[in-house]
Amino acid sequence: MARKIVIAITAGVLALSTTACNTVRGIAADLDSAADAVDDET
Repeated sequence: MARKIVIAITAGVLALSTTACNTVRGIAADLDSAADAVDDET
């Protein structure tokens, strides 16, 4: 049961991330933004 929930959540996250970042450049920009946010917090 828990495995199905994890798979469903993972599939949802992947679907949302692919629609949010349509290009490789978009994915790189998102990762860079996330890394900057982590750096700002530390």
